[in-house]
Amino acid sequence: ACQLLRTGETSLAIAGGVSALIGPGLTRVLDEAGATAPDGRCKTFDASADGYGRGEGAGVVILKRLSDARRDGDRVLAVIRGGAVAQDGRTVGIMSPNGDAQADMFRRACADAGVEPLSVGFIEAHGTGTPTGDPTEVRALAAVYGAGRPADAPCRIGSIKPNVGHLEGGAGVVGLIKAVLALHHETIPPTAGVRTLTPAVDWPSTGLRVPTEPEPWPRTPTAPRRAAVCSYGYG
Repeated sequence: ACQLLRTGETSLAIAGGVSALIGPGLTRVLDEAGATAPDGRCKTFDASADGYGRGEGAGVVILKRLSDARRDGDRVLAVIRGGAVAQDGRTVGIMSPNGDAQADMFRRACADAGVEPLSVGFIEAHGTGTPTGDPTEVRALAAVYGAGRPADAPCRIGSIKPNVGHLEGGAGVVGLIKAVLALHHETIPPTAGVRTLTPAVDWPSTGLRVPTEPEPWPRTPTAPRRAAVCSYGYG
């Protein structure tokens, strides 16, 4: 949708995603594959992570070029600076993500947006709550967004999936909406249910931090507030 706006093929785009669990088939397959949590809940970043919980929901955003939105007097909640789409490449299995491919995509997203990774203050991670996926994603995020940060100023990360479940086809837009609302309300919300961070990640070395309480994210006159959003699929 953003690319169509950039090339002038449209002046307004409606983009979104939806998840509706209308049959048991895929849930049964995922259960048998060990992808879903027995209690049906995403325990993102937590030591108890044992799979994800499927959720239902929908999200929609209205996109316009910033100049057009200002001209039309629209309420602008956030500006999408850029992004990247990639394929995972060779992995050992469909549920084993490639961290190197993820890190490469983060770098290309920042380059497309024209921003330095160190200028990003919050990351809405994919964060499904799986024992393999979460540590892989966190290490990839750390390699790009956490590298070179002062020990007392880590980048904050979170995931909405413990709140609403994994919306699969709707997960990306819901993560985007959360990031936009964090900017709008000048507050970074916590990731629900985090009690003990997964020991599969050496957190002090990542340059990242998982808030467990709401944290202020005020506007400043010196630097823009920036968020990154991650969303993945099977491949």
